[in-house]
Amino acid sequence: MPEGDTVFLAGKVLDKALAGKTLVRGEFRVPQLATTDLSGRDVLGVGTVGKHLLTRFSGDLTLHSHLRMDGKWDVYRTGARWHSPAHQARVILATEDLQAIGFRVHDLELVPTDEEDRLVGHLGPDLLDPQWTDELAERAAAALAADPARELGDALLDQRIMAGVGNLYKVEICFLLKVSPWTPVSEVDPAKAVALGRKLLVANAWRHEQITTGDPRRGRRQWVYERTRQGCFRCGGKVEVLQQGTGYQQRPTWFCPNCQPGPRPDR
Repeated sequence: MPEGDTVFLAGKVLDKALAGKTLVRGEFRVPQLATTDLSGRDVLGVGTVGKHLLTRFSGDLTLHSHLRMDGKWDVYRTGARWHSPAHQARVILATEDLQAIGFRVHDLELVPTDEEDRLVGHLGPDLLDPQWTDELAERAAAALAADPARELGDALLDQRIMAGVGNLYKVEICFLLKVSPWTPVSEVDPAKAVALGRKLLVANAWRHEQITTGDPRRGRRQWVYERTRQGCFRCGGKVEVLQQGTGYQQRPTWFCPNCQPGPRPDR
């Protein structure tokens, strides 16, 4: 699933391409919006809240979209060949010179702009909020600490606590805290966990690579995430991967038993 920084960058790309321009084509290829035509509307801007994209139009209208596991937005010059199959396109927003195509995007909904909170109001503080404050950090830390028996890795993915952390950053935050992802929240400093989450997302917000080690070279960008073959980037020891969570929230979770002591599930 795309992390908050991936969505943030997608929003900035869309905003640069569309903001201040008038749509000559605005169509949807999903049943619930198939008859909606946005052509003639001005694009006021594109913003993000956690992993949610909000494209705002004239006439007090906002398009909500979510990438989930497989969605993406691509921008093309008018007439350019798309990189993904046309049958995967769910939204087409075109100006005179550019096309923004939403491939396999999810949770599409048009709402009055002043009702956006209905779609994102349940989220915790956005770790990439440009107006981030100590108050927001304290609110996220308090929400994280509210369920002390909860597994840390599970809590970090809860967007109601803080918005933007996905599986990669969950894994890497646990590593940097030197604890197992199955460690109870009560055994970590929640303020430090929030600060780490924001630090990592901010560091990667304007680039496509997600680097947590400080080393941009391929194969050296993360400490343990997807490193079952290479081993732990810190100690060189074996990295294990086990499932965490249940149902659709279940995620493969990498960790270094040597660097991250603590509980783990039975195999």
